[in-house]
Amino acid sequence: MAKTIDLELTRAEVEVIELEARLRVVPMNDTQLSDALKAALVAKKERLAKLRTQHAANGRPNRAAEDTANQPLPLHATRRPPLKRSVPQRPKAKSPK
Repeated sequence: MAKTIDLELTRAEVEVIELEARLRVVPMNDTQLSDALKAALVAKKERLAKLRTQHAANGRPNRAAEDTANQPLPLHATRRPPLKRSVPQRPKAKSPK
C-alpha cells in the first residue's frame, strides 16, 4: 500500500518543530521575542491540529496516530548536550631574578 504524503501537513509539522527549537535558544532577557515566538507557536499548533483533523477525515493514515512514544527521535530532532568549553590556561611567566 502506497503512502500518500500531505505536503501541507508535513510543512506545518516542520514549522512547529522549528519554532520550538527557536524558542529554546531565545536569550533570557529578550521577552518581546519570546512572547512573539510563543504566540506564533500557539497559532501554528492550532493550525497543525486542524490539518491533522482534516487529514484523518479524508481517510488517510495519520502520522500522529502512530505509536511514536516508543520510537526514538530522528537525528535532526534530538537535542545535543551543551559543549563543555574549557579556557586554556596560559603558562605562567617566569619572573626575572
